[in-house]
Amino acid sequence: MASRALLLSCINGDGASFSTSRLLSPRPRYPSMPKYPKEPSSSSSSSAAADLCGGGGDVEAPAPDAEGEKKRRAVAVFSVTGVTCAACAGSVEKAVKRLPGIHDAAVDVLNNRAQVIFYPAFVSVEEIRETIEDAGFEATLIEEDIKLVCRLQIKGMTCSSCSSAVESALRAVPGVQKAAVALATEEAEIHFDSKLVKINRLVEAVEGIGYGATVITTGEDRNRIDLKIDGALDERSILMIKDSLQSLPGVDDTNIDPILHKVTISYNSDQAGPRNFIEVVESAGFRASIYPEAGGREMLRNEEIKQYYHSFLWSLVFTIPVFLISMVFMYIPGIKNVLDKKIVHMLTVGELLRWILSTPVQFVIGRRFYTGSYKALRHGSANMDVLIALGTNTAYFYSLYSIVRAAISPNFKGTDFFETSSMLISFILLGKYLEILAKGKTSEAIAKLMDLAPETATLLAYDGEGQVVNEREIDSRLIQKNDVIKVVPGGKVASDGTVIWGQSYVNESMITGESRPVAKRKGDDVIGGTVNENGVLHVRVTRVGSESALSQIVRLVESAQMAKAPVQKLADRISGYFVPLVIILASLTWLAWFLAGKFRSYPKSWIPSSTDSFQLALQFGISVMVIACPCALGLATPTAVMVGTGVGASQGVLIKGGHALEGAHKVNCIVFDKTGTLTTGKPILVDRKILNKMNTREFFEYVGSAEVNSEHPLAKAIIQYAKNILGEEHVWPEARDFESVTGYGVKSTVRDKEVIVGSKSWMSRLGIPIPTEASEFLMEAEEKAQTGIVVLLDGEVVGVLAVSDPLKTNAREVISLLTSMKVECIMVTGDNLGTAKAIAEEVGIDSVVAEAKPENKADKVKELQMSGKTVAMVGDGINDSPALVSADVGIAIGAGTDIAIEAADIVLMKSNLEDVITAIDLSRKTFSRIRMNYVWALGYNIIGIPIAAGALFPSTRLRLPPWVAGAAMAASSVSVVCWSLLLKYYRRPKELDRLPMEGIKIN
Repeated sequence: MASRALLLSCINGDGASFSTSRLLSPRPRYPSMPKYPKEPSSSSSSSAAADLCGGGGDVEAPAPDAEGEKKRRAVAVFSVTGVTCAACAGSVEKAVKRLPGIHDAAVDVLNNRAQVIFYPAFVSVEEIRETIEDAGFEATLIEEDIKLVCRLQIKGMTCSSCSSAVESALRAVPGVQKAAVALATEEAEIHFDSKLVKINRLVEAVEGIGYGATVITTGEDRNRIDLKIDGALDERSILMIKDSLQSLPGVDDTNIDPILHKVTISYNSDQAGPRNFIEVVESAGFRASIYPEAGGREMLRNEEIKQYYHSFLWSLVFTIPVFLISMVFMYIPGIKNVLDKKIVHMLTVGELLRWILSTPVQFVIGRRFYTGSYKALRHGSANMDVLIALGTNTAYFYSLYSIVRAAISPNFKGTDFFETSSMLISFILLGKYLEILAKGKTSEAIAKLMDLAPETATLLAYDGEGQVVNEREIDSRLIQKNDVIKVVPGGKVASDGTVIWGQSYVNESMITGESRPVAKRKGDDVIGGTVNENGVLHVRVTRVGSESALSQIVRLVESAQMAKAPVQKLADRISGYFVPLVIILASLTWLAWFLAGKFRSYPKSWIPSSTDSFQLALQFGISVMVIACPCALGLATPTAVMVGTGVGASQGVLIKGGHALEGAHKVNCIVFDKTGTLTTGKPILVDRKILNKMNTREFFEYVGSAEVNSEHPLAKAIIQYAKNILGEEHVWPEARDFESVTGYGVKSTVRDKEVIVGSKSWMSRLGIPIPTEASEFLMEAEEKAQTGIVVLLDGEVVGVLAVSDPLKTNAREVISLLTSMKVECIMVTGDNLGTAKAIAEEVGIDSVVAEAKPENKADKVKELQMSGKTVAMVGDGINDSPALVSADVGIAIGAGTDIAIEAADIVLMKSNLEDVITAIDLSRKTFSRIRMNYVWALGYNIIGIPIAAGALFPSTRLRLPPWVAGAAMAASSVSVVCWSLLLKYYRRPKELDRLPMEGIKIN
């Protein structure tokens, strides 16, 4: 308030009041910068702007026209030295606004910063800087890196080499710090600097190498919504709608697609919402509604499934006749005579029909393989499409050569392989269709989470006296912050909020995995997507859109499924060399068999009838080319990780990606924090002893006054106990010179007496002697796993307290189960040694580190790692964050602090200790699947390629025709995905189901 008064007292000049008012209302995207008025939407706005700016706005900033790009706005932030008051700020703003092309300018006096919104086509950053310096102040451009994470849907990838090519293209874009592409989800996650690169540049980079790209999320921390506009949209109406929307406070950006009649609005949900936008658009003379949901990735996946399905059906239309003519009709006497009838020279009816029927399959239905091959080869990589195109083209063009030769030669008698190329393409299309169907099921966890939100909500309207006067049903996407919604029994909560009326039980199992309904009453928070059990609730909405808990969980699971496990790096390296190696092996196979036949190295009886040694060698070469499958290798890890993280999320265990899964399955040592992890984290004062015959009420008045300013859980326990004695509405005496000493306690002055409330070790450091009576009390408390607290008044011990933090139910059973899983358990706590040992003994932990500061916890983790252990840290508080980061796997209790959850690799939503076992067991099961996937994928290629090359042919006459090899290749990918899908049936260890329900165990 003092700084605000100082600013107001410095106002001198007609522009100062404008800058001051804006300084007091910070802009969300720039926390230290002012909030700016929106661009004027009518001709009268310029005069209003001039009134606001005290004449400083006399040069009207050019508004962006329909061409857009040429006059797109930019933002520059300067550090300005010498600005001491609002008058100074006003002079800087006026000077800058007189420049052409300035949309707005504002100066933050408190932080010595100026932000200028301008059109680069009319004015440069350097001109703005010089103008500020001409006004008498020093200015330096602040280069602010704005790091964003966006997601793209990638179309056209078939194997690991495709995903590697997309990753390389994205990483090559200036401003991209990190790019990860997941083949299983067909998505890319890109970390980039928005000042150096824009989303459309990333899309262009992907499309430039021949793949399709669609934006899923932009990464910008704001809400977005799409509106559908009815009626014709010309240039004038587009500008009218855009100006109307941008005149609303909180609207950051609007983008209008006149073809789709779609308006995309980015906005700050604290200031505006969907209903505001619809009202504004309708006031401009247009009808607006929420744009129909396109289904996002599901729509794209379904479209791809349809494409492969239709392609496969069309291929069957041509392939089945080719198969019948080649393999069946040749053995039916009447039909055989017709097919063998010669048309021109040695060209028969059967050969001509096979050529005519197989050509559409090869070049029309199989066009996708040519396109994929071209895109890959153009950028120096090779993928599965290259193998398919080479194999089928070899068979097709050799067959074409054979029938052309037969048509022009009276003596040539050859054999064609048209059935090989068409059947190969048909089987591969069937395999891709089944693979995409199976891959879609791996991401069902996300789809189920997104479906939790209800389609509609009941919106309540209140009169001035707080009485409900109206209720109406609206689309749940129209909910805005601070709306009050009604939730009936059996209905879903439409958005995150706080209960303002009513009481009920809410089933939160779909979000947290907690099976028991949770009691909710006035003041309690509820989560969007949960189900109201019995009573009616009125809920005030606090978070909408991307801010909601459901959206954040979905985002976390999506990011987890994008993150590659370290074990996948080997598969990626193999895939990089796989296709060229297979082409070399296929060529060598053909050459070896051709030369063997040429020099008669094997009996002529080995050659099947109607073929020669060249054709036999060609079939072996084609079989090698098409049986090899890089896709199975590429899908081995990501499909298992996707299903594993999805299953974890459904059970209340959020695993942040493949790295966390891989680390957790190796864990052989777990370090537990005590407070809030092994215990409930909600201490209660269980005993007290007042010395010197001091009055109880007086004693707790001093203690409560000293502790009331502390946020420590022990302090809250003391305050609650004191309130029980003195009354809930008790007014505490003023505590002066308050000081909190981390790890020890608090001290302050109350009624001119120094009050110190803290640990026994602090008293020792202060040199305060503790009476025998108090020492005995403290020793007894420690033996009971209670925390002893000493109270000093003017340097004299006047009392001691015992605070107990109840153990979580099942803590001992969980430690016992972990021990049986060969996992060592250690407890590290900041509590005193006596209490720590008592707690450890009760839960069954042998190794204890007590009185540990945050850095000591991290040091202990590193010490264990140095001894060769794979360490997991389980904690919930800010002081656990260093250890959570240092550990191989950090596991955060869901009820803990945001910092701990951010630092962790795994988050336990239910805050139940037994979920530590679930996380480790699930990771072990997932990696068991991954290992089996690799055994199958590598084993298939190691065994299949030699068989296709004819390794068994000399001894058994067994050979794989190319179409059979193609079918085997397609089946290998499907089998890997299906093996991963078995994880959907994961059940946590049976021992956990026999444990009692979570509750509190009092020591």
